Amino acid sequence: MSRLFLIRHGETEGNALRIVQRPDIPLSPRGVAQAERLARRLAAEGIARIVASDYARALTTAEHVRQATAAPLTIEPLLRERNFGDLRGRPYSELGFDMFEPDYAPPNGESWPVFHARVDRAWARVQELAAETTGDLAVVTHGLVCRSLAARHLILAEGEQAPESWGNTSLTIVDWPAPWRVRLLNCVAHLDGLDAAPSANSGAA
Repeated sequence: MSRLFLIRHGETEGNALRIVQRPDIPLSPRGVAQAERLARRLAAEGIARIVASDYARALTTAEHVRQATAAPLTIEPLLRERNFGDLRGRPYSELGFDMFEPDYAPPNGESWPVFHARVDRAWARVQELAAETTGDLAVVTHGLVCRSLAARHLILAEGEQAPESWGNTSLTIVDWPAPWRVRLLNCVAHLDGLDAAPSANSGAA
């Protein structure tokens, strides 16, 4: 049996400032430090292939994992974060409503049903790549994609529920192939002590 390593990208300034993110926003200095920690954690795990969203924050996180594992990297746009359309670039505090409400559809963006349907296609693509790979597959994506997969496709341990919030560079380990049982959920143990490290605060604004 192989494993899927489901990973959320590292922190960005948009995460830190609670701004609806654009596709091209890069990792913050702290996010880079998080990606470095994640890569060290995964270096000896036997990852044979990486697939990542094409958004900058996911690609940079995946590149750190690639450097640590020497695994080839595949880019898959289906793994992008939910598209919030005209809301992108706006602070959460200025919206005046909850953009995560089940019935809310952002202008020029994706409703929840449209987003979930895309995640379903992304999951099918992940399964194709996993079937083609001898060894473990790392999937670098975004928080709402992780949430959608955990809530609708993965089998959590008894008593566990899909988290509403996913930590930056959080790691979820899933058995491959089906029934896709989760062995580790939303874990950020590799970030312990990060805030005390000099690199975590360098360049922060």
